[in-house]
Amino acid sequence: MKFKSVNPYNNELNGEFEFLTEEEAVLQIKRSKEAFKDWKVTPVKERLQYLVRAAGILRDKKRKYGEIITREMGKPIKESLAEVEKCAWGCDYYAEQAEEMLLDKTILTEAEKSYVSFEPLGVILAIMPWNFPFWQVFRFAAPSLAAGNVAILKHAPNVPLSALAVEEIFRDAGAPENVFKNLFVDVETTMNLVEKTDGVTLTGSYRAGSQIGSLAGKYIKPVVLELGGSDPFIVLEDCDIDKCAESAVMARHLNAGQSCIASKRFIVVETVFDEFVEKFTSRFNKLRLGDPMDDNTDIGPMASLRFVQELERQVSDARERGAEVIELKKPVGECFFPPTLVVNATRDMKICSEEVFGPITPVIKVKDEEEALVVANNSDFGLGGSIWTKNFERGMRLAKRVESGTVTINDFTKSDPRLPFGGIKTSGIGRELSEYGLKEFVNVKTVVVKI
Repeated sequence: MKFKSVNPYNNELNGEFEFLTEEEAVLQIKRSKEAFKDWKVTPVKERLQYLVRAAGILRDKKRKYGEIITREMGKPIKESLAEVEKCAWGCDYYAEQAEEMLLDKTILTEAEKSYVSFEPLGVILAIMPWNFPFWQVFRFAAPSLAAGNVAILKHAPNVPLSALAVEEIFRDAGAPENVFKNLFVDVETTMNLVEKTDGVTLTGSYRAGSQIGSLAGKYIKPVVLELGGSDPFIVLEDCDIDKCAESAVMARHLNAGQSCIASKRFIVVETVFDEFVEKFTSRFNKLRLGDPMDDNTDIGPMASLRFVQELERQVSDARERGAEVIELKKPVGECFFPPTLVVNATRDMKICSEEVFGPITPVIKVKDEEEALVVANNSDFGLGGSIWTKNFERGMRLAKRVESGTVTINDFTKSDPRLPFGGIKTSGIGRELSEYGLKEFVNVKTVVVKI
């Protein structure tokens, strides 16, 4: 078997790479463990200089890396360039903040001195998805390397060029050999590597998360799981409806809707339901589909034909249950899926009960804020959510009642290096980003000194 990179826009082969054997992968783990011995004692300030240089490389070669992303998974080039910029920002953030985050914390007790130190664990295995093939890696790698861990990347099989590019960036930044290493390995080998590494982070499906989480538990390994979402976007009667509708279109259609934290269930109180649908539709119809390398394209192809087929199944279910379905014209290309608005969606439809990884927008009508909260929380997922209201106190009050890892008021959910990111329920466990993410893979060591 091979890692194969195919352009979903024109079906051209970008490249293919043989899987390593399990023996070869285990040998690399041993090399990484050796690299860790020196890396963990490298002064934090020195480790952070590699992040500074990585950020510079990302910015200097932004177009090169953006085009790799677009060719591999179909994202519009303007979004790919923004993704590369965000990776540089993430490196900047930890380069500036990690040294202070890792300082010992003194705690007053009856002892002469009591403190907590934050020490790296070792080799961290990162199992990453294709939808943000650079950002997903950097938001793990920057804090992990800053903390003194070394990283092994097992990327999604359809984005091998992105995996190699990230490895190249750290190599060109001067990072010591084997501090960051990409491995082309199959699923079975990946599962077997959990036992041999010192921690594991995965962004992916519930099924994959359940399997990796089970192995992490079996081998007593720290784990972070980010497993998707079905984020509610709650529209209340006192919101700025124009701003809300414009944001809703962006919230659903960035990356063609192929995002864990995309808004996926639009819950609108009945007094503004018709107005929201009208304004949303007006903006929705202006979306431009086509060649993702065109700077004017808003939505490119899905990353794979199988994702198109899954979306078709979900929309067919909504039609069968009586939903009104509005589609944009579908451009030529088998991997395209037309942005689709589903009016008067109901909670029993698959588009409201399953994660929808594409540009389908279900709009659910509710009576008031109380029903909106019931609908919002009636989900197995709990990643993000949005509330739209001009009343600040009302938004703050309702935010406490939304069952999710993130709630935004008058904006849609986005990851930010400065803020912890992660979910509850079947959306995962643990946190990425911020100081909280950096400390997921450290030994929080208590030291007590008595004389």
